[in-house]
Amino acid sequence: MGCSSCSTGKDGQPRGCKNNGTCGTDGCNKLTVFDWLSNMALPNGEKPFDCIEVRFKNSRKEFFRNTENLSLSIGDIVATQAQSGHDIGMVTLTGELVKVQMKRKKVDFNDAELPKVYRKASQKDIDIWQKCRDREEAIKKRAREIAIILKLQMKISDVEFQGDGSKATFYYTAEDRVDFRQLIKDMAKAFGIRIEMRQIGYRQEAQRLGGIGSCGRELCCSTWLTDFRSVSTSAARYQQLSLNPQKLAGQCGKLKCCLNYELDIYLDALKDFPAQDTKLFTEKGLAFCQKTDIFKERLWFSYKDDPAAWHELSVAQVNEILQKNKKKEKVASLEEYAMENLADIEELVVFENVVGQDSLTRFDKPKRSKNSRNRNRNKKRRAGGANSGNQKPAQGTAVKPKPKPKPKPKPKSNQRAKPNPNQKSKQQNKQQGRAKNANRSKRRPKNG
Repeated sequence: MGCSSCSTGKDGQPRGCKNNGTCGTDGCNKLTVFDWLSNMALPNGEKPFDCIEVRFKNSRKEFFRNTENLSLSIGDIVATQAQSGHDIGMVTLTGELVKVQMKRKKVDFNDAELPKVYRKASQKDIDIWQKCRDREEAIKKRAREIAIILKLQMKISDVEFQGDGSKATFYYTAEDRVDFRQLIKDMAKAFGIRIEMRQIGYRQEAQRLGGIGSCGRELCCSTWLTDFRSVSTSAARYQQLSLNPQKLAGQCGKLKCCLNYELDIYLDALKDFPAQDTKLFTEKGLAFCQKTDIFKERLWFSYKDDPAAWHELSVAQVNEILQKNKKKEKVASLEEYAMENLADIEELVVFENVVGQDSLTRFDKPKRSKNSRNRNRNKKRRAGGANSGNQKPAQGTAVKPKPKPKPKPKPKSNQRAKPNPNQKSKQQNKQQGRAKNANRSKRRPKNG
């Protein structure tokens, strides 16, 4: 944003736009038009085009005739003619490009009944306009409450005050026709102003309110898109997209406008492809098309009897089989063509770092292997053993305690320890002791 109100504050925090979309540099506005003729001077004797484009709240733009020959530029606040009273808007385009925009929107610039520009807005006009803009949210909330009390099937989406504060336009959406005569009476009593109701579509509602799309950018309809073309599900089918309404629908509830952006390119690419319902006749059986890849120019076919097994074919191979089928000739099988494709696959190209870009892992520490860790431990132990004689450790150095020996695991209660063949049992020791005692008693002499 180029305006000063959108820049960062003294504390480094963003202040945000305080002009509510009416900044002088035209950077916060919707549906802006770049004036690429602003730096070019008119030929001698030519007068500038006497019509200007003025933008009001959100996406409402109208054309006015500059009968007073005011020197206006983009961003000026002007007072314009209205049905009753005057309105306040901002100039968004001047010069010869206004004529191009009027032709595009089918507005006759020679029409004598074209509304006029009165003057540049004074400070009093701007103050009244800002007060009316501040009242819009509270009035919109109260109007919704009145509509709910009257049980009207409608949604009031936006309120726009006229610049002099004499009239308010309520924009609403509804499925069917709504009888809002009683609603106008109640709102006129509550607000004390003239009321105008204007029904808009769901796409126009999203255009006026704006928002962030699933792509992360602002909605196209609220930033640069001016015409709404019909979008059908066939656009998603041509682009091989899944027909998921939650992904294909925008914030307006309709199909996304961006589905039409690349549709022409897909249609041009599909001219060389056979139809989706193409059938191939082979000696092994009838084959149907299951999938198409436009970028790789590949098609996948499967037999009627074995739909789970898909065979990849190129567009040229499919056209070749179709030519033979037109001559009432059948090919042996699809496997032959699929094997040819596997044989024609080239080796993967290894892209070298010719630009000299740095590696993404250049700051990562290399992982050490277990062997290097063990070597470092042994070196530390040896160094510690050499210094462990009569030398005392230096002050400030922590002495690591020696690791305690691990206790031997005891055998579980339900498992017996394995007998050691070299170890004698207790019973054998007792028997050997008894035999030694008997031998000793024999050797002793008897007392006479």
